[in-house]
Amino acid sequence: MPPHTQLEARPLGKSLRPLRAVAPFIRPYKGTLTIALIVLLAASAVTGSLPIAARFLIDNGIATGDTARIDYYFKLVVGVIVGISLLSALRLYLITWLGERVVADLRKKVYEHVIRQDPTFFEVTKTGEVLSRLTTDTTLVQSISGVGISIALRSTIMLIISIAGVLWTSPKLTMIILLLVPAVIGPIIWIARKVRKLSRTAQDKVADSSGMANETLNAIETVQAFTLEPLQSRRFGEVVEGAFSAALSRIRVRFVMSFGSMFLLFGSITLVLWLGTREVLGGTMTPGDLTQFVIFTVLLGSSGAMLSEMWGEVQRAAGAMERLIELLEARPAISAPAEPVALHTPGTGRIDFDDVTFCYPSRPGSPAIQDFTLGIEPGETVAFVGPSGAGKSTTFQLLLRFYDPDSGSIRIDGVDIARADPAAVRGMIGVVPQETMIFGTSALENIRYGRPDASDEEVRDAARAAAADEFIARLPEGYETFLGEKGTRLSGGQRQRIAIARAILKNPPILLLDEATSSLDAESERLVQEALEKLMQNRTTIIIAHRLATVLKARRIVVLDEGRIRAVGSHADLVRSDPLYSRLAELQFKAAEADARAVGEAVA
Repeated sequence: MPPHTQLEARPLGKSLRPLRAVAPFIRPYKGTLTIALIVLLAASAVTGSLPIAARFLIDNGIATGDTARIDYYFKLVVGVIVGISLLSALRLYLITWLGERVVADLRKKVYEHVIRQDPTFFEVTKTGEVLSRLTTDTTLVQSISGVGISIALRSTIMLIISIAGVLWTSPKLTMIILLLVPAVIGPIIWIARKVRKLSRTAQDKVADSSGMANETLNAIETVQAFTLEPLQSRRFGEVVEGAFSAALSRIRVRFVMSFGSMFLLFGSITLVLWLGTREVLGGTMTPGDLTQFVIFTVLLGSSGAMLSEMWGEVQRAAGAMERLIELLEARPAISAPAEPVALHTPGTGRIDFDDVTFCYPSRPGSPAIQDFTLGIEPGETVAFVGPSGAGKSTTFQLLLRFYDPDSGSIRIDGVDIARADPAAVRGMIGVVPQETMIFGTSALENIRYGRPDASDEEVRDAARAAAADEFIARLPEGYETFLGEKGTRLSGGQRQRIAIARAILKNPPILLLDEATSSLDAESERLVQEALEKLMQNRTTIIIAHRLATVLKARRIVVLDEGRIRAVGSHADLVRSDPLYSRLAELQFKAAEADARAVGEAVA
């Protein structure tokens, strides 16, 4: 099974092995971890001395009736309490810092890995699923890598100290406790396994709800336009209720686990204390010994209860880490070869499609393009035309190496792009899509995405060239204006000009224009066309054309149909020789004439 499809399968883990993957994230901070462990040991040692201090207070202080001795031992007990408090607070600070640092590094690592996956990965993985793992799952791992591991280690150390303490105080009573341990631990471990399975199911349900919310919010205008709010609310409510039901099942099992562990632990302790009281009455133990034994037993019980509680958390963290490992182990189908071939710098922009055939992974039996052979000279402008589904956009995706051809090759300046680093290939290409993505930042930074190291003045020059400077200057804070998520503060034409400014700023040898002026009004289109014509000079440009005005600017027109090249030539030649192109051109003429009549009637 390919790595990216494993996300759908989501196998349940059967061990704590996934938690080993946390170790590399902790390793850079081993100094902090070492100090925290030293403080932890010191705090445990001081806590372990509390029962002994209490015994001295009773046998050597209270029993003597000497006020001075009583005051001395009370001061000793207070000193122990101060030491416990100080060391515990310091331990908590260090280990909490470590947990926050580890989860921050883990989130960055997962995000950096996911953002480099190929489109196939996102065809089978919901965005909400990834977001859930970046937030909820990493938080669960944080609990075990920070405070959780501290509690577990402290409880383990205190359990050992307490067992040693009760054994030293009364071997007879201790043996009774040890005989009761299997009866307490066995059921806890069995229930914990069920908790882990149910926790994984609950996390999957939460991820489903996140995915649905993300999908709906990203299409909020469509939802509201079709008045789908009640439908989507009902569907989301059903998913949330499913998540609640899964969580409730886990809570019920944890209730049984918590009740059982507490009852068995403290029931056993009560039994032993009853026997210890009879020892005091029989004269074989002093009141101080019994107090020491009681405190050691309480520490033993609380440590055991805490460990049993933490076992459930460890199970959940292991399940969460298992899900994160699935992301980290996903390998993109498109990646740089071990020894990538360098592209020519600066490139001339020659492009060669050589007998290319390609099917999308989601549609393996239906070629998007087939037997596609075309050479494009440096600086040439070529228009791709054809009906919807003809394969025009697929050629762009293959050129950008979002996918590799099933057969054939694509070369830029004579280099097969499959043998080059995808980042280097994309660095030579500027893209102006039909639907522009605007990021939730300023206008200045949105344009700077074209070339992140560009100066502010270079960004402004690009905006002026794309006829974007004028509308940006009218924004409340000019170039520093926040454009809203997905550019909600801009019109479609303004978003398009931002995209064109990015391409101008990037200044690449190859341009891919997906009808770059389709969303502009007449005046903006004229300004942008002038800018594009200057930009296209001495650059290889491929235009996906939907309008005749754009087609006429191309040196060659390539007619595509069902993934194949149907004809290549000039507009005049194709109108005479190719029926499909002739029909497309006629439709465009009719649309233009209808628009002109509508404008004339409106003016009249």
